[in-house]
This record gives sequence, C-alpha cells and structure tokens, in this order.
Amino acid sequence: MDLGVPPQRTPLTADDTAGRLPLAVAVVDAEGLVSHWSSGARRLFGIARAEAVGCPAGELLPVSGVLGVNGAPTRYDEGPALDSSLSGDFPYPASGRARLDEPGHGRIDVLWWAYPLAGPGPARLLVLAADCAQLRDVEDDHPAHTVAPGFALHTDFPGHAELSARLPEILPNMSVQEATGIVAQVLELGYPVLEFSHHERIPVTPDWGVPKRAGGPPAREERYGADERVVPQRAVPRPELDLEYAAVRERLEFLNEVSGRIGTSLDLERTIREVTSAAVPRFSDFAGTHLRAAVLAGEGFPDGPPDVTTIWHRVWVEHNDEPGRWDDTVPVGEAIAFPEHTPFFQCMVTGEPVIVPHVSEELSNRISGEFEKRDLRPLITHRSLLIVPLKARDVVLGFMVLMRRPGREPFDDMDRTTGAELAARAGLVLDNARMYTYQENVAETLQDSMLPNVEPRMAGCDIATRYLPGTRLGRIGGDWFDSVKLPGSRTALVVGDVMGHGLNSAAMMGQLRTAVLTMATMEMPPAQLLRNLDDLAQRLGEQYLATCLYAVYDPIAGELQIANAGHIPPVLVRAEDGRAELLDLPTGAPIGVGGVAFETATVRVRPGDRLVLCTDGLVEVRGQDIGAGLAALCASAAHPAASMDDACDTIIRALNTGGGRKDDVALLMARLNGIADEDVAEWQLALDPREVSRARRLVRGQLLDWELTDAVEAAELMVSELVTNAFKHARTHHIGLRLVRTGALLCEVTDDEPAPASLLGVTDGDEFGRGLMVVSSLAREWGTSGTARGKTVWFELALSRVPRPRPNHRR
Repeated sequence: MDLGVPPQRTPLTADDTAGRLPLAVAVVDAEGLVSHWSSGARRLFGIARAEAVGCPAGELLPVSGVLGVNGAPTRYDEGPALDSSLSGDFPYPASGRARLDEPGHGRIDVLWWAYPLAGPGPARLLVLAADCAQLRDVEDDHPAHTVAPGFALHTDFPGHAELSARLPEILPNMSVQEATGIVAQVLELGYPVLEFSHHERIPVTPDWGVPKRAGGPPAREERYGADERVVPQRAVPRPELDLEYAAVRERLEFLNEVSGRIGTSLDLERTIREVTSAAVPRFSDFAGTHLRAAVLAGEGFPDGPPDVTTIWHRVWVEHNDEPGRWDDTVPVGEAIAFPEHTPFFQCMVTGEPVIVPHVSEELSNRISGEFEKRDLRPLITHRSLLIVPLKARDVVLGFMVLMRRPGREPFDDMDRTTGAELAARAGLVLDNARMYTYQENVAETLQDSMLPNVEPRMAGCDIATRYLPGTRLGRIGGDWFDSVKLPGSRTALVVGDVMGHGLNSAAMMGQLRTAVLTMATMEMPPAQLLRNLDDLAQRLGEQYLATCLYAVYDPIAGELQIANAGHIPPVLVRAEDGRAELLDLPTGAPIGVGGVAFETATVRVRPGDRLVLCTDGLVEVRGQDIGAGLAALCASAAHPAASMDDACDTIIRALNTGGGRKDDVALLMARLNGIADEDVAEWQLALDPREVSRARRLVRGQLLDWELTDAVEAAELMVSELVTNAFKHARTHHIGLRLVRTGALLCEVTDDEPAPASLLGVTDGDEFGRGLMVVSSLAREWGTSGTARGKTVWFELALSRVPRPRPNHRR
C-alpha cells in the first residue's frame, strides 16, 4: 500500500516523529512468485497489480546495488543485490540502497528492506521499497549525512505500542490472519528504520493521510454529541502541500481499487461482504454493514425514510482484532432497530455521514445506554467513529459503521469525504444487486407457482420428481415437468425446457405448461399435441424455443405412446434384468420452429419398468460431450434403489458432482406398475332399454366379488344413469361398460355419439336432464372425453379401503 508521509530532517532525537515514506510493498511466495503487490509498488516499479501477481519477483524488481545486513549498509559496489534475497540466499532480514533503471525516467535510487517469512501460509518474503528522492533534501542540506535503510527493535523508540498497532496498514489487501502472522515476524526480526550517519535511527511508520500541522488560523471540525473543537493550523509549506496532494491521490487510488473489488457478483450478500472487507485494514480497523430488512429480503425498493421502527440486519462485520472478539457484541445476522438518540440513527434519517473523531468515555456511556441488554462500551470507547449511509436514488438502503482504534489517526474531514464516496459507490452496487435479487425472487415465485404438485401415486404408476435451480446468473429458467390424469386410468407424463433464463423464460414456460394441460385433457395423441403446441408458440410471437417430451402411459394395455420435440431421449429401465436404455425415438424440431412434423412412437412396457425423463441441465456440462452425460444417466438410473425418491436422489448425486452444472434441472421418474387383469371388468351392451337393468346387475355382481360392498349402491345408480343416456344418444354400435379397480373405483361408459356430455340446467317440471347431476353429486370426480369412435363418460368413487384382490371372471 502506498503511504504518503514526509521525511524527517536532522538533527534527530529519539523523541522526533517517525519517518514517513511512500512505501511500495510486495510479498513473494515459496515459488518466487509475487502474491501481493501494492499501488505504491505499481508507481515505483511501473507495473500494474494484475500483471505483477503471479510473476517471478526477480523480473519485477530489477534492482542492483548495496545490501545491508541487519542494519549495516555497504557501498554501492559491494555486497549482493536484492535478487539475492529474492532467490532465498539470505535466511535473515536484509536491507539496502539500490538503483533502478526505469524507462523514460533514467536511474532512480531505491531504499529496500527484505524480510524472510516462515509459517503455514504461502508467503516467504516481504519486500518494502521507497524512492530515495523523498530524502534528497536531507542529503542536500547535510552532505555529511548518509541515509540508509536498516532494522531496529521497535521497543527502542517512544510509542512502540503505536508502531506495532499501525504496522498492519502497510500490508496490501491481506486477510487479518495473513497480516497478523507477518507483523509478528517483522517485529521479531527488526522494525524498518532510516539510519542517518549510522548514529541516529527513526522508524519508518505507515500513515494514512496528511500529518498534523501546527499553528495557523483555526478551523472547525464537526463532532457528534459534543461542542465543536478547534484544530490549530498554519499556512501549508510547499513540501507538506505536495504531501497533501499525494494523500488525495492515495485516497483516489484506494477508491478506484475498491471499485474494482466490489460488484464482482450480483449476489446481494456477497456484495455486502466485498464492500465491508474493502475498508479493513486500509481505511479502518472495524467495519460493519447494516441493511434494511426489505432490501435484504429482496422485496423491492423500501417505502419512505427509516425511523425508530425500521428493522436493520447486520449483514457482515470485518475487523483486525483477534478473531471472534466481537461476535457476541455485534453478531452477524442480528436484526435490530436503532434508538433515536444515537449517531447511527442520525446517519440513517439524514442520509449524511456522521463523524465522531474521538468517542470519549462519557459519550460511550451515553450511546451504550440507549441499547437495552447490550454493552457497546468495550467496542467504541476511545475509538474514532465514522458512519456513512448506503444510498440509491436518495433512499437509504443501509449504512456502514467504521472505526479506528486508539493510536491511529482519527477520522477527519478528508476521511469523511472518502467514506462518503466509498458508500456512494457501494450503494450503487448494492442497488444493482438488490434489483437483481428482487427480479430473481419474482421469477422464483412465478416458477414455484407453476411447478406442479405431482401426485406420487396415479392409476397404475408411481411418480417421483426433482427440480434444481441453476447456479449461474439468471438461474431461474424454463424447465418444467408435469403429470396429467387421463380417462381410462391413463397418465400423461411431460417434461420441457424453454431455452434461456430469467423472468421471460419462466413466463413462457407457464404459458406452454398450461397449454399442455389443456390439450392433454382433450385426449390428443402425443404428436398432435406437440403440433398444436408448436402452432401456439408461433402465435405467441415471443421468439422463444422450447424442447418437450410428451408420453401417455396406458397401464391396462401396457404401452407408452411418446412424441419428442427436440428433447433429450428418455431412459427406460427394464424390471426384468435391470438394464437401462435410451429410447430411440423420432426427434422433432423444438417447439417454436414451426412447420415441422412430429411422430408418435409406441413402446411396450411391463409392470415394474421405470421411465426417466429429464432436462439437459442434468446431463450437459460445458466442455464435455453430452453422450457421456447420457451414459451416466443410464448407469445411475439402473442402480437399485429402495424407493422412487431414493432412485431420484441417486441420479442427482451421480450427475450433479464436480461443480460443472450451471443450468436448472427437471427430473421425473415413473414406475410403470400396470393394472392386473383381475382388476378390470369389461362388457358390451346392446342398444336395448332392457340392458340398463343388466348393467346394474353386472356392476353389483362385480363389486361384490371385489368386496366393495360400500360402493355398490352409488355405483349402481350412476351406471344406470350413464347407460340410459348412452342408449338415448348412441347411433349404431354397442355401448361399452368398464370397471377398473385401483386406489379408487373407475367406471366408464362409451358410445358412438361424439358430442360431449354436459350438465343441463333443469327445473322441477323437467322430466329429463338430471342424470349427470346425480353423477356429479355422488362421484369424487367425473368427466367426458372424445374417442376415435365417439365419447366416453366416466366417474370415480373413493374407496374407504383397498380390498384384497380376488380372481375375476370376465362377463
């Protein structure tokens, strides 16, 4: 990190202020590669951080010249160069004064210090460097004095505790753990110092900002909760003015650096962590970020200004104290309303930064007393406090609490400006993340509302499903699955995938899913359904494409009818030998292409076979052949499992490894149990009025055989009504009557009249039209559907118990 600070002139005493220099800082790992590179290093050596990190240190620090060991400098023509330390030839701290050939600037004198590092981390060498031009005035005024870098115990100087506390500030963007370990070794090996004529030493200390000036006209500085104080100032000499410009430049570089670090993700919580961590330790020793509950929950833009009832969530805390020190005082994740008479409340309601240069014990007691069951005094007493609002479009979304510990320069007006600018940039990034989170929540809600609650048990089959959202930005997608109950104990199984992600894809998925549900209940063959769906997508005009696989399972006939619109093929696991195979189906074009024919394939299945339908997000990984994913799907689908849910989980675990999956996933598995012959009874009735009474007798006899005594009376009555209607409307063919026993009792009456049956409004004087009203009042469900030769009217009766199956004699 680059630290603009003035050199000290002779004569020097032990009580003089420490030497302050703009330092370049680099850290080298065990492989000799640069792992950290400060902005000061960029300015001194002319190489950007992005280019420096990961490069050999010897190529980036091309200096040669003197070397001093443990504070003993040598002449320019003696001793090894800095690259000796870089290569690991010296296992002890070294320092020196070298010359750097910089293109366009000629030769530059450089002071440097090198510390060998040990420990479990990757860092193996810390290098500090400074431009000797900062000390040229000293040498010009006192030619007999030589300025050289060296080392000394930090306890040799007054204020050594302050030196120790401020040393972490020179380390460029390190974690607290890394910085703590390096600082401990620096203090043990020797504090960096400037030696004047080999007799007097002053420590090189990091400093943020301009050193205090003495004398001059007074200026006012705002202070919360106390009288204004006077800070004496004098006219600024030219060198100090240059340093003030350097300090301003340093702050601008800090803000630019922070801007590059934050906003790398649209994830709201990650953005908060980036913003908070950017401030520590370079700008402050403690940073805590709070957000309004509505912002964190992604509920849209907050309404109105905050007040004492506004709930704030502490999203992240960063500090350079010992780990865990403030976990109980200011826990992350806590929801809290801030009292009115506190600087925090003042910041949130005014939307302006609040600065407290020094929190006295009196002020600390007053602030802490506003919080019930919470003692903030150990955290804030004798610290410097700065609170900055996080705003977007003039609305306060949250605020950051920044603190510096005693011994560090307190926050001043320049820090207030820097903090406000940091908060403004962070507020913009947070608002972008908030809007993205809000849109994601809307899309998620829309998608969740459209994903069906699939019944795990249908007539003749068991079903299990899984849905996983995508892991990339815009992860809400257009994947869906569904199962549709059809007449004749059949079940339609569908899985589809709208190409693209986000709210529009989810909305398109909802439209297509609704259309499939509607057309499925109209008894459309699979190919015809996909053709109509393609026409609908064309008329919607949204320029979206979708793949779809539609299958109808008939458990009585033991067959599947399947049509495919550009979707990956399904997997069929045979119960007989456990073999899994990809079904070879005609693959049509995706929905939305238009003008493409679709074909229906018929596949014979046996009881216990399993059908697996999924979207490409499960088997497709970028950089890999989709064939490998399909092979893995077959292998995992064939794995024995105790239940359908276990089988789905096995597939997900097998194919969702390695972190390569980015797309959302829909998975539907159906175990095709079939319906046994003894659970089906069928008869053909002649077009004769006397067949109505025969139908009642047949139904009664069959239900008694099935031990469904409780269902006899209602079933007889409803069958009588449906057969009577069929007799009235049928034309030339027989009337079909079928009973199917599964988890419920299904009764179907078929005739050759294509017009669907419908409920009619009747009055007390009407002699006809009450048959379907009787059926509607007694049945759990009823309906009518078209067939190739007419129509079928059906009803279901709930069974109080599933009786023991008995052999059936077909009549």
